[in-house]
Amino acid sequence: MKEMIFENKMALSALQKMFDYRLSRLRQSMAKQDVSLAILLNPVSLRYAIDFDEYQLFQAHIPTCYLFVPLEGPLVMHGATRNDFPNVSEYRRPYYLSPFDGGLNLEKNAKLFCSDVKQFTKEHCQNNKIAIERISPEAYNELKSADYDLVDAECILEQAKKIKCSTEIECIKHSITVAEHGMKLMHQSSVAGVTERQLWSILHKVNIANNGSWIEGHMLSSGPRTNPWLQEATNRTIVKGEMIAFDTDLIGPKGYMADISRSWICEGGKGSTEQRIAYQHAYDEVNFNVDLIKPGMSFFELSKKAYERNNDFKANHYPCLFHGAGLSDEYPKIYYHEDWERDGYDGLIEPNMVLCVESYSGKTDGEVGVKLEEMVLVNESGGERLSHYPFEDSLLN
Repeated sequence: MKEMIFENKMALSALQKMFDYRLSRLRQSMAKQDVSLAILLNPVSLRYAIDFDEYQLFQAHIPTCYLFVPLEGPLVMHGATRNDFPNVSEYRRPYYLSPFDGGLNLEKNAKLFCSDVKQFTKEHCQNNKIAIERISPEAYNELKSADYDLVDAECILEQAKKIKCSTEIECIKHSITVAEHGMKLMHQSSVAGVTERQLWSILHKVNIANNGSWIEGHMLSSGPRTNPWLQEATNRTIVKGEMIAFDTDLIGPKGYMADISRSWICEGGKGSTEQRIAYQHAYDEVNFNVDLIKPGMSFFELSKKAYERNNDFKANHYPCLFHGAGLSDEYPKIYYHEDWERDGYDGLIEPNMVLCVESYSGKTDGEVGVKLEEMVLVNESGGERLSHYPFEDSLLN
């Protein structure tokens, strides 16, 4: 397997402008809710705010580090090993708020953490309204008892992240280039006798070799395991003529996501009638819905006007039609119209949002499933495709 290394030669000045833009977006979102301080722990939020990239998966379940972002004033990072993250003014030791770091009784550290917040807000904040992410109940209760008005920082971050600057778009394109190279190598290696996990490992290797971060899951399946969807890769041996379907969910270079799905036949060919029908249906849905995207549309309107799925495939659909993407899956998530009353929420499609357009086509109780997904940049006139990996002409009628 011939490897190829992709270098992103983006100027440091362009990256700094991106970091400044993201911090500005975050503070604008805070200002809209009259929030004077955001306390961030989520590794994706930390990457957005200061490009923090240390032990991100560890941080996701053991939040050792946290960041103070005031509406005005210095950014203070607690717990980082490095001290060169953009726009950070000061580095401090954290008060540990997890059992792994702080022991089984977190009351003492929660009080110290709250005392630190009080001192910081006294020096740098105009009111007592604080946005926090998922934090230990002990710390939350201490802040609440100190009469802070607490709101959800994740909502503020999602509002900030949804509109991308030009450098963010270039970073996303670079991650897609890396992912699509990995997909090409996977395609070439889709031969009888390979296991699902062996095939999936190729994408991991390419991502890590090109300074990527992680992949959100192991979403590759084959043969009868393609239906229903959301069955992750196993050591199952793939057989010639079976459908292989996957979703990259790749967090690539600079932390940006490449979220693309493709399906193909092991060792190629025209496929069975059932395979061809499912593939054509998924292909038609994705392309129809890509062409539907226009700035100014509401989420509800997109849902209502989306591709009318064949009755055979209607019940067994993907969890959503569209969703945002950036440093991870992001707001919004736009649901199928039949699920709208239960799950839907409205909003507007805006220029410089990046949307993923989804389709899963597999009959209820069938043995064939096809997963396709495209990434699209919303521009002033419609949707511009960012993903370019070819579809399977041999499976299209």
